[in-house]
Amino acid sequence: MITRLSTLFLRTLREDPADAEVASHRLLVRAGYIRRAAPGIYSWLPLGYRVLRNIEKIIREEMDAIGSQEVHFPALLPREPYEATGRWTEYGDNLFRLKDRKQADYLLGPTHEEMFTLLVKDIVSSYKSLPLSLYQIQTKYRDEARPRAGILRGREFVMKDSYSFDLDDAGLQAAYDRHREAYIRIFDRLGLRYVIVAAMSGAMGGSESEEFLADAEVGEDTYVRCTTCDYAANVEAVAVPTDAPVDASAVPPAHVEDTPDTPTIETLVAALNERFPRTDRPWAARDTLKNVLVLLRHPGGSVEPLAIGVPGDREIDPKRLEAQVAPAEVEPFTEEHFAANPSLIKGYIGPEVLGAYRAGAIRYLLDPHVAEGSAWVTGADEPGRHVIDLVAGRDFTADGTIQAAEVRDGDPCPVCGNPLRTARGIEMGHIFQLGRKYADALGLQVLDENGKLVTVTMGSYGVGVSRAVAAVAENSHDDRGLIWPRELAPADVHVVIAGKGEEITEVAELISGGLDRTGVRVFLDDRNASVGVKFTDAELLGVPTICVVGRGVAGGVVEVRDRASGSKREVPIAEITERLLEIVRAG
Repeated sequence: MITRLSTLFLRTLREDPADAEVASHRLLVRAGYIRRAAPGIYSWLPLGYRVLRNIEKIIREEMDAIGSQEVHFPALLPREPYEATGRWTEYGDNLFRLKDRKQADYLLGPTHEEMFTLLVKDIVSSYKSLPLSLYQIQTKYRDEARPRAGILRGREFVMKDSYSFDLDDAGLQAAYDRHREAYIRIFDRLGLRYVIVAAMSGAMGGSESEEFLADAEVGEDTYVRCTTCDYAANVEAVAVPTDAPVDASAVPPAHVEDTPDTPTIETLVAALNERFPRTDRPWAARDTLKNVLVLLRHPGGSVEPLAIGVPGDREIDPKRLEAQVAPAEVEPFTEEHFAANPSLIKGYIGPEVLGAYRAGAIRYLLDPHVAEGSAWVTGADEPGRHVIDLVAGRDFTADGTIQAAEVRDGDPCPVCGNPLRTARGIEMGHIFQLGRKYADALGLQVLDENGKLVTVTMGSYGVGVSRAVAAVAENSHDDRGLIWPRELAPADVHVVIAGKGEEITEVAELISGGLDRTGVRVFLDDRNASVGVKFTDAELLGVPTICVVGRGVAGGVVEVRDRASGSKREVPIAEITERLLEIVRAG
């Protein structure tokens, strides 16, 4: 059926929405694909829903191709399964929780591991039913504290989640590999520029996991790639090697010096170079040790202070820290907390006072760059005073190390030692080897070939379906509008009636009807609007091929435009259906 813009439920906008931060958000709203209903919640309009369903179609085809079977769970879920796995508490404020009229607890599903596990437990009892793979495409809910960037980070979103069930680890590895290859095909078909990186399993649990990140400057995920080998990882999963011990025998005893008005690393370095100049080189931020205090709020509500020692030239990466302390949540150590602990002098905190507190309630963890035997300048626990030549291991110790400092361009690769390069991306897919975490918690066992009960091992595999709409838009647009890959586009050809008169209208109708009869998806802009408005909307909507039927009709030609390249060419009317069919079939 031809989609006529004169009757299509569509309103395009000339101005960007006020709350739009990224290109995909601006263009999807302006082009009439989505509409904001509430913070982090969007309605899908006809064109947006077409693109969403085209993405779902690709995913279904590739999941079916590896033998996975589609099911569908409710979004409204009971508390008990999530309590059995601990995630009723671990998810904290990210869960939408509610009670029914009988005061029973429910949640809106953020993910469905528990439900898949219980379904298989209810039906499968023998190894003969394994291996098994199930998937669903369904709406999920997470109470994001800071929903942003339109449908890139929302409170309600569509996700494909699938789960594999196997008898042993070899079966799990085979299922993981099949899903990985399927994901490569999916993201290739979506036309995304993406990278596969090692990742943290986080609250999901399990061992090996990888992320598929769409390359985008607006992405919330930072990843690294080695400039020499094939190492790639989300920064949360980068394991910085501990620096080798150094010989501290020539380092003089630690000594406290007056360093007035030096609450920051910059002011401290300036004071050191002015009052205590080195003979080998100037003091630098990397010579200082800053001790950062945060609070960890654990599931259940208990709060624990944590101190982290990092070289002064590095910052704490919030996402790396959160990944290391999950499922606890990180909160700031505020002025109120400093006031309640007068021995902790903000800007001058040193290992000595932390050691005293550590005997009580504060854990102290060091960045791996703080090597045994290395000498530092750090706070002396008094306003305006620092200690110089404080040696790790000789003068102070910690409770361990933590991978929480930022990873930067030029840092050594954990595999080969050559420089790393950082980039940003949008998480589009995540695959996990869950192992037996959920099967153990929920009692998923089957009889093996010897009649013995064994616990099933699981894999989990997610794709952000609604997020893919935005990710493709981020990857494929220009300053005039969207540029959809043909397999995702809401139509194949956008026919524009660019003039008045019966002959022009008749030719446009003839072309549209001929294409429609061959199965080509057609937009026909038959609105009573100016040619300029029609051209602007055609570019904004992003259909890959535009056919302009206008003044050229008098000479027996129409114009064909390629939305991606901007190229134009005239085609005889007698040949236009055949030429457009060739373009569409070529992809």
